[in-house]
Amino acid sequence: MDVSGILAQHESRAKAIQVDRLIPVEHDLGVLASFDINMLDETKLRAGQKARDNYLKGLSREGAQLLINELFSLPTTTDDDSVYASLPKTTTVLPREKPIPKEKPMTRWEKFAKIKGIQNRKKSRMVFDDNQGEWRPRYGYKGVNNDDQRPWLVEVPSNADPEKDQFQVPREEKKERINKNQRRQQRNLEEGAMSEKRKNPQQMRKRELQKALVLSKSSTASLGKFDEKLEGEPKIKGLKRKFDPLVAATGKEKSKNMDILSRVAKGDTSATVLNVRKAQRAINNTRRTKK
Repeated sequence: MDVSGILAQHESRAKAIQVDRLIPVEHDLGVLASFDINMLDETKLRAGQKARDNYLKGLSREGAQLLINELFSLPTTTDDDSVYASLPKTTTVLPREKPIPKEKPMTRWEKFAKIKGIQNRKKSRMVFDDNQGEWRPRYGYKGVNNDDQRPWLVEVPSNADPEKDQFQVPREEKKERINKNQRRQQRNLEEGAMSEKRKNPQQMRKRELQKALVLSKSSTASLGKFDEKLEGEPKIKGLKRKFDPLVAATGKEKSKNMDILSRVAKGDTSATVLNVRKAQRAINNTRRTKK
């Protein structure tokens, strides 16, 4: 049986793997991208829709063929499942989707460890318990660190309260240590946030305490006027109201009245003195009465 005709027909349908370009195509195999800067044929683009689509599909196929040819030239590794190609490092600089994350500020312990050259050593999670002869977690549920809180015998100190449960003392001490660590963690987070804003954490904490003190004093009926002063308490600066004397010089009072009269006669309202606080208070009072 002669199959040469079938093979020739099959070869005519297959596309060529060698693609020629006037300007060589640049490839970035790290991101599987090709950059073709050759000019397009305007006559084929302005032709009918079918001819234009076939022209664009042909360009896409040739670009994919060039990329596949480059991939086959890379070094490969063979596995039981398939053959893998090792992609090189990318050369195209792509824009980031999100901004570069800011460097996390160092805690007090990290700063101290860096100065002293202390390096963290990762400990294993499980440790062997010689008393029970089994592997147990270092911390947490059924951890070795909880054994000291379940003793079968507790010595009562001579100066201890006889009414106090001595079995409860280790648990209370552990809770206090946990609370202390949580306060330290919160302090480190606050100091880190302040250091990012380039502010002194101690000065910011001092200002927050002063602000809280002023607010607490303003909650009393006398607005803190008759409260006991604390040592080093800053003086609260308020608004000083100025009043004109009841008895003033005749010429000064006359000039003041003439100035007001001239402004009213001219209709000049630009220099009118407005008491903003009084106006705001009146607006708030009207809103309360409406509610």
